[in-house]
Amino acid sequence: MRYGAIEAGGTKFVCGIGNEEGIIEDRISFPTEHPEQTMQKVIDYFADKNVTAIGIGSFGPINVDPSSPLYGYITTTPKPGWANYDVLGKLRESFNVPFGWDTDVNAAAFGEAKWGAAQGLDSCVYYTVGTGIGVGVYMEGRLVHGLVHPEGGHVMIRPASDDSFQGTCPYHGDCLEGMAAGPAIEQRWGVKGSELPVDHPTWDLEAYYLAQSISSTILMMSPKKIILGGGVMQQAHLFPLIHTHVQKILNGYIRTESLLENIHSYIVPPGLGTNSGLRGSLALGVEAKRNQQ
Repeated sequence: MRYGAIEAGGTKFVCGIGNEEGIIEDRISFPTEHPEQTMQKVIDYFADKNVTAIGIGSFGPINVDPSSPLYGYITTTPKPGWANYDVLGKLRESFNVPFGWDTDVNAAAFGEAKWGAAQGLDSCVYYTVGTGIGVGVYMEGRLVHGLVHPEGGHVMIRPASDDSFQGTCPYHGDCLEGMAAGPAIEQRWGVKGSELPVDHPTWDLEAYYLAQSISSTILMMSPKKIILGGGVMQQAHLFPLIHTHVQKILNGYIRTESLLENIHSYIVPPGLGTNSGLRGSLALGVEAKRNQQ
């Protein structure tokens, strides 16, 4: 059987076709424009693909409550035209198949749990650190929702004593996203992070802020793997800095080999590379079909 996958990002959409083993057989990407234009491209792509189900991992916030009349909607995004847009409703006009629906970062966590760095484990937390910061949570063999869905990019952190930057988040100022996402790096230093040398002080500061959130995640949820993806985390030298800061913050309180001796194998890059989101969306489609049976 062939399954459809949609990684619906705020900058671009990636659509693909794959199988239940997680292999992507075909894909296409295009910029995220006005919803009607963008969704028509999605529909045109899948029109002749004869897919069994479609999984969607979407930028948000989104409504993930199946009992809500707004299930399948993007809700309060500032992206022009997309606030209160019914993504699933639009797709259902053209395709009579089961749909999987979740946040883009939950989809990435799901992909990593099925076929990536957390394969064989029943829990992981996935951070994407890029234009924004998102957190996906997979615990006890399922994706976590609740009142809405995890919004771990907006947890509050403790600013470094020598950092007077006020943050970029329009809601919270100096939350994790406001202090550590790509735009925060650029605004703090006047250049994109990709242009800064590996010994620039921003990287230790970045690692410190991410480590605060990661340490809280370890203490609160005790996941068996933490995976860090997104554009900022392409700076591979961040990982050892984060490992060091997490160990300092936890200060030996969690006495497990994974943190004390093998932290380099516990806080890791995505096993699926840049394909976590698309393959995770594929996994959402496969699960939706199984749940229907």
